[in-house]
Amino acid sequence: MVKHKVLGAVVVASVLLTGCASPSLTGTTYSQKDARQVQQVRYGTVTSVTPVVIEGRQDGIVGGGAGTIVGALAGSSVGGGKGSSIAAVLGAVAGGVLGSKLEESATRKQGQEVTLRMADGQEISVVQEVENQQFFRVGDQIRLLQRGGTTRITY
Repeated sequence: MVKHKVLGAVVVASVLLTGCASPSLTGTTYSQKDARQVQQVRYGTVTSVTPVVIEGRQDGIVGGGAGTIVGALAGSSVGGGKGSSIAAVLGAVAGGVLGSKLEESATRKQGQEVTLRMADGQEISVVQEVENQQFFRVGDQIRLLQRGGTTRITY
């Protein structure tokens, strides 16, 4: 019976954690809302590229929630009576913390800070996700696409 509870909790957690995926932050990925919208286009040259890490989601409830459920179920299978209740609470807290850490790690992305000299002489910097492990290189001629608060660099 205990094995079935733990196995069930693991299955529930795996299904919930698949919801941790975060939207792509590359220069060529668009949401449905962004499609068929006018963007301003500017041209420039890459003057420097620095690899960065884009932090994963820390506001999601999926990892923490799934971890809490799994921890509570695993903890409740320990001991009996009052001890089982205490173990369930401790398991839930530990599972929630661990689940949140796993979600942040699973949604972390490789990024790049790209410094650009625009055609008008202005120098700007943009951070975006690396696409297919291909970093921009110094000297690359790029297009800067802007709409609202979203800026993308692409070739």
